[in-house]
Amino acid sequence: MKNKIGIIGSGAVAKALGNGFLKYGCEVMLGSRDVSKLNEWKQKGGPKAKTGSTSDAAKFGELIVLSAAGTAAAEALKSAGEENLKNKIIIDTTNPISPSPPVNGVIQYFTDFKESLMEKLQKQIPAALFVKAFNSIGSGLMVNPDFGGTKPSMFICGNNADAKKEVSEILEKFGFEVEDMGMAESARCIEPLAMLWCVPGFLRNDWSRAFKLLKK
Repeated sequence: MKNKIGIIGSGAVAKALGNGFLKYGCEVMLGSRDVSKLNEWKQKGGPKAKTGSTSDAAKFGELIVLSAAGTAAAEALKSAGEENLKNKIIIDTTNPISPSPPVNGVIQYFTDFKESLMEKLQKQIPAALFVKAFNSIGSGLMVNPDFGGTKPSMFICGNNADAKKEVSEILEKFGFEVEDMGMAESARCIEPLAMLWCVPGFLRNDWSRAFKLLKK
């Protein structure tokens, strides 16, 4: 696992994954346009928890986590700076969720099945090594979730095999069974899993779940 992790984002996912990397001894910088929102996280995180601008986090990280809202992801990468992201693994946690409200619990996306959000972001920063992960589970279950000894499945995809191997090692440490779904086009299938994951939450306020792929 890389020692320096730059996280682009300041919300619940950014903080949860930041805490996960801190737990395993990494130095972590969360990058935000408003670092004052991260003061409490930084204080609780100790000396290895750092904050800065989006570009600061991108420069700092040997590995990058993109945890911005889907509608803001492209702008967040632009703010981070293409030069700061070249040849770096980017764990893409984003989903293309539309601002429109859910319909009977079903969130709406601004993409279609011809191109995923991750594919759009990969085209924006072609020299970065994008790996889709953490997009279909809640922030409270992203690090060593307890399902009675059963490891949840985490579906990933991306165009670089070495990048996926490194992300898989992180996911296994964080308590998941990795399911590699292939190249970036598979994000067209993985991103919509968040729609299904969210339905019971919006309908019944039930958010404590994860996916499991059963195999014979």
